[in-house]
Amino acid sequence: MATPLNPRQRLVALQRYAALRRENFSGQDLVSVRPPEVRFTRCSFVGADLRHATLDGCSFTLCDLSGADLRGASLRGARLAGCDLRGADLRDADLTGADLGRVNTGQSAHGLTDITGARLGGAILRHVQHDDVIGWGAVVDGL
Repeated sequence: MATPLNPRQRLVALQRYAALRRENFSGQDLVSVRPPEVRFTRCSFVGADLRHATLDGCSFTLCDLSGADLRGASLRGARLAGCDLRGADLRDADLTGADLGRVNTGQSAHGLTDITGARLGGAILRHVQHDDVIGWGAVVDGL
């Protein structure tokens, strides 16, 4: 009988452009993980340790990353639509070319990315798209 993969091993073993739905990675130690451009939908990363993770080109739709530790992570070209990043730590993260936006849920109050209280000190924000992001002005003004 094969030993089940832990969350880190499972993410690394995925094929490029794999799609994960409703997976729970909350509180997991995912330091330096490198999933290959995975598409996450409605996944939870609440309080996950994603320091120095390479999430380049990954897509996050309606995911909960509140309180996640993403210090030094690379999110180059990542897409975050309708995600909860409240209180996430993105200090020194590379968000070059990332797209933070919304998901059309049919209700204007839903489907917006929220970065209220996120920490972005030292983050690279070159060419970041940030349409309809809750808390963007307050977070960036606080840098």
